[in-house]
Amino acid sequence: MATLLYNPRPSLRPSRALSVMLADMLRDSQPATAQPTPAFTPAADILETAQGFELQLALPGVKKDAVNIEFLDGQLVISGDRPNPAAVAKEAATAATESNNAETEENKPAVVNAEAQNAPKFRRIETNYGAFTRSFRLPDTVNVKAIAAELTDGVLRVTLPFDTEKVTKQHIEIR
Repeated sequence: MATLLYNPRPSLRPSRALSVMLADMLRDSQPATAQPTPAFTPAADILETAQGFELQLALPGVKKDAVNIEFLDGQLVISGDRPNPAAVAKEAATAATESNNAETEENKPAVVNAEAQNAPKFRRIETNYGAFTRSFRLPDTVNVKAIAAELTDGVLRVTLPFDTEKVTKQHIEIR
């Protein structure tokens, strides 16, 4: 004869809900998307030295020509674009296909380029692509004419030297 056990207290029974809850907690905190975003904000670090400020922006994969730095009304505006590799590959494949179609006769069927079929597809995206803009309000102590920028190893370094000719603090003696 088989013995059946009955547990009237379901809270003491092992449940699958606990394993599901643990799996959810251990899963990635930020789910990755399958489509790149159209814009992003690059991370920035601001350092102060004896000579002035240094601004460092993380821009991996961005070319020097794609970055624009301007000083407008007391603000330093850094903008640019980081194209995603899938879009660049698709545009190149589409352009190659269109040039092949232009060369062929109109009566022949369109030939699909092999590059268009082999274009990369995003499966998981954790990197930001698209247009970016960051603006920083500069203090009056910065010499705007001596601002310099350098892009190396994916880090944009903007040096903002202090203006030595401006007087920001002065003690006046009473006679």
